[in-house]
Amino acid sequence: MTDTASISSDRELLAVLYEAAIAGAAPEPVTERAVAALPIERSSRVWLFSIGKAATSMARGALASLLRERRTVAGGVVVSAELAPSPYGTLTALRGDHPIPGALSLAAAKRIGEVSKGRRGNDVAIVLVSGGTSSLVAAPITGLGEEELTRLFQLLLESGLDIAAMNAIRKRFTRWGAGRLALALAPAATHCLAISDVVGDDPATIGSGPCSPDKYTAQDILALLGHADLLQRIAPSYRQHLESASRGTAPETPKAGHPAFAHVTHKVIVDNRAALRAAAARASALGIGTVEVASAPVTGDAAERGAAIARELLAARSNDAGGAGDWCRLWGGETTVRLDASVAAPAGGRCQELALSAARVLYEAGDDALGISLLAAGTDGRDGPTDAAGACVDSSTWRAIAATGLDPARALADHGAYAALDAVGALIRRGPTGTNVMDVIVGLVGKRALRA
Repeated sequence: MTDTASISSDRELLAVLYEAAIAGAAPEPVTERAVAALPIERSSRVWLFSIGKAATSMARGALASLLRERRTVAGGVVVSAELAPSPYGTLTALRGDHPIPGALSLAAAKRIGEVSKGRRGNDVAIVLVSGGTSSLVAAPITGLGEEELTRLFQLLLESGLDIAAMNAIRKRFTRWGAGRLALALAPAATHCLAISDVVGDDPATIGSGPCSPDKYTAQDILALLGHADLLQRIAPSYRQHLESASRGTAPETPKAGHPAFAHVTHKVIVDNRAALRAAAARASALGIGTVEVASAPVTGDAAERGAAIARELLAARSNDAGGAGDWCRLWGGETTVRLDASVAAPAGGRCQELALSAARVLYEAGDDALGISLLAAGTDGRDGPTDAAGACVDSSTWRAIAATGLDPARALADHGAYAALDAVGALIRRGPTGTNVMDVIVGLVGKRALRA
């Protein structure tokens, strides 16, 4: 059995476990199995809509099952963050904008509208949804402006709100959010299969719920925006739309009683726990003495959670967890970063900020932190508006940043973790992974210090 002795550094070991997490959330095989289990009559025409960062892989998995069973794939649309060739002749492949919608997203939304028209009662629609869907096909509902929608997305990304709150707001104003795609596809039977990038795996939150009814009222969204100090910052037309809906003079979003939802099924086919289980299994196979997966998801402020995780690792060292061997703990979830409008052009992502915050705690612990290292990275291969997936740090990282002439404390306070971590080679540049099940954090407590 291969063990950690065959791996030259803790950083390499962390990278191996990160790759195992990504492989554990691979979309194609699980989508193939899920589509094979769907009750599709041989006489039905199938329409395939695959949207999100995993769109291409999910579409390939679905097609493998459908074509094996000789189903008629009449048409559909595949929209991903990276342009790829169409996986089948009747499908249109497009690239959308992410994380801020633009012209590509508008074009993708329009194409979905064109293909979703005219469904028959014996047609079957398969809607494959993964992280990134909200932005990739974002277009405003009738009567609202495109530029204002772009501004709304930007405000939400800077707000510090979690993904559930952001998508509750986004779906209110987007053409395909809040179940509106299901309404467009009716009366066709619609099967929505999702890869979850949200805590709780709620289909109504994943991708802004294109096939799910909206449980929030306009009054709920007004209150949420007010609590986040965003109500007066969104476009007046958007605020007026909410106020009109709350008074009943403008339509509400589709609710659970709408007859179109009687034809819809939902299933989450991959989530963050699958990634964590795969990474934990790989750690055990590599001979790490003690491997634990945290039961609760990591949420909340990125810097605060990074510091807390570092303290957990220090406590494990203090308690001699794992005995004479290495000890590994894995967390999953998604933190948030609230940007101050006074800070110009911050660079970094939530995983980078979490890692830099953890690095400070480890540095301040001195010799007690020797042999402790941590990786925090997005399973999609991209952390925030950067080319990095995340970062890998230990107790030497903070001091190394300072030695370059940069101030790591200022970088952390200004949400500028990217440049600081890049200066010491701590960033992980993996590229798009083709999946998205939130973030993974891997902590190691061992006898070795991290080596480049």
